[in-house]
Amino acid sequence: MSTQQFFNNDTINAQNPALSRMKVLVETAFYGQNVTAIQNANAIYELAKNNPDTIVTDLPVRHTDDLGLPVDAKVLVYNHGRIVGRTAKARRILQEESPEQVTELLNYLQEAIYAGNRQAFWRSDVVVGLDEAFMVKAHVCIPKGYEHNLYSYIMNFQLLNEQYKKIYARSKAFANEPDIYLYVDPNFHDDRFPDGLAIFDRDHNVAAILGMRYFGEMKKGTLTLAWSIAHRHGYTACHGGLKAFHLQNQPDAVFAMYGLSGSGKSTLTLANHHDKYDITVLHDDAFVISRQDGSSTALEPSYFDKTHDYTMAGHGLDYCLTVMNNGVTLNQDGQKVLVTEDIRNGNGRMVKSRYITKNRVDHETQPISALFWIMKDSSLPPVMKVTDPVAAATIGLTLATKHSTAENVSAAEMQKVVIVPYANPFRLYPLAEDYQDFKALFDQRHAACYILNTSAFLDQDIPKELTLDAVEAIVDARAEFKPFLNISGLSYLPYDQYPVKDTPAYRSLLKQGFEQRLTFVEQHNATRKHPLPDECHDFLDQVLRQLS
Repeated sequence: MSTQQFFNNDTINAQNPALSRMKVLVETAFYGQNVTAIQNANAIYELAKNNPDTIVTDLPVRHTDDLGLPVDAKVLVYNHGRIVGRTAKARRILQEESPEQVTELLNYLQEAIYAGNRQAFWRSDVVVGLDEAFMVKAHVCIPKGYEHNLYSYIMNFQLLNEQYKKIYARSKAFANEPDIYLYVDPNFHDDRFPDGLAIFDRDHNVAAILGMRYFGEMKKGTLTLAWSIAHRHGYTACHGGLKAFHLQNQPDAVFAMYGLSGSGKSTLTLANHHDKYDITVLHDDAFVISRQDGSSTALEPSYFDKTHDYTMAGHGLDYCLTVMNNGVTLNQDGQKVLVTEDIRNGNGRMVKSRYITKNRVDHETQPISALFWIMKDSSLPPVMKVTDPVAAATIGLTLATKHSTAENVSAAEMQKVVIVPYANPFRLYPLAEDYQDFKALFDQRHAACYILNTSAFLDQDIPKELTLDAVEAIVDARAEFKPFLNISGLSYLPYDQYPVKDTPAYRSLLKQGFEQRLTFVEQHNATRKHPLPDECHDFLDQVLRQLS
C-alpha cells in the first residue's frame, strides 16, 4: 500500500509520527453516525442528478460504461454563487503559524466539526496518482446537499473501485505517510473568516475547507497534500502539463509546461501539431517527476478545464461530465444546453473525461527532456533558453505572470504582473525545498530549460501559433538561439517581427522585471522561516549588474 490508513493497536499513541491533533480531529469526524459512506459512481451520479441545486442538461455523457455511470447519464450543471474562483487568502498552513495561532485555528476547527455533527455528510475514497510508481489514497467528507461537488470530485480523481484497489495494493509504499483526509463544510461561516478558511497540516496529510463552495478548493486542496507527499519521497511536484514526442531517429522529447490557468499551458500540452508527431499526453495540470529516473506520473484521470473557449457549435464540450458556473438555455430542438464563453460569470468550468485525449498515458517512463516556464512578461522575447541550472531554477522560482478569473481576486489585481514560483500557488512546503527539487532536474537529470512568453513582447501580442511552431523547432533540433544581450546563460530565438534591440530603454525595462524578481527573493528571505539559497539572489544580482 502506498499510504497508511490502518494502525496496529500498539502504535496508536502520542509517539506515532502519523498522528497529530488535526489529523485526529478530522479523521474522527469521518466515523460519526451522521456520515454515510458511498463508493459507487452510479449512485453518486444519481444523488447529484436529483439534488435541487443541479440542472440536468440534455447533453449525453460519453463512455458511461468505462466511467461506471448510467448508460443514459447526462451532463450536470451546478452554479456556486458569487465566488467562482480559488481564494488563496483563506489558506492557513499550521507549520507556518506560531504555536498560539495553531492552537487558535485548531480550537476553531474543533468547534466547526462539532457544529457539522448536526448535519448529514457523505464520505468517499479516491486515489491520487494513476500508476503503481506513485499512488496515494484520499478520503473526502462533505455535507449532503453538495452531491454535485462530490460527484465532480470522484470524477476528477480516480474513485477507489475494485480495479484500482488491486493496482493500489501493488503500488509503491511510502513509509510513515498517512492517507489524505479532506473535511469539507461549505455551510460553516464565521464573521472572523468572511472569505472562508482552509487549514492544512502538511506533515500529516490532512486539510479542512470551511465556508467555501467552489469545487476548485477541494481539487487543489487534495493535490497540494499529494504533492507534499511526493516532495518528501524523491519527486518534483508539478502544476503544469506534460507531453512526449516519440521520435524515430533521436531520443524522445518529453516536455513539461508550467503556467497559471489562462497562460496557454493546456493549449500547448494538448496541441496535436497537425499530427506531425507521435505524441502522448500525461496531463495538463498535475503530475510528479521522479528525481531518481526522470519518469512522470499523472495525478488525475480527468481535466478541470475552462469552458470559455468552447461553444455548443463545436466539439470541445463533447466529453463533459460536470459543469460549474455556466449558463443554460434551450437549443433549436428544445434541449437544455450550455451557455459558455463566461457570459454568466468568469471562470466557468467543467470536468472533462480522459477520453477527450486519444493519446493519454498515466505514466511516462522516458525521462524528462525539458521544462518550459510560461510567462506573461512583456520585457521578454517570445522564446528564450536558459543553460545554467541555477539560472533555470531561479527563473522558474521567479516566474512572472498574471492572475486569471480562476482566482478570487479583483479585476485590478488581474492586470498586475506577479511572481508565482513554478506557477504553483498551492505549495504547502517551504519554497526553498521546491527550488532544490527543480534545480535537481536541471543539475542531475540534465533537463533543458526554456521560457515561453505567451502574452506580448513590447506590447506586440504573441500568437499561440508562433509558440507552437517554436516548440516544434525545439523538438526537431532546428531552433537556433542567439545570445541575449550580454546576460550569461540566456539566449533567445530571433523573429523578424519581434526584434530585440539593445537600447537603454529596453535595458531599463528588463531591469524593472529582474528588480521585481530580486525584490521577491529578498522579501521572501526577510519574512519566511526557510530562506532561499544565496545563489538565487546572486544570479539575479548578476543579471542586473550586466544590464547596467
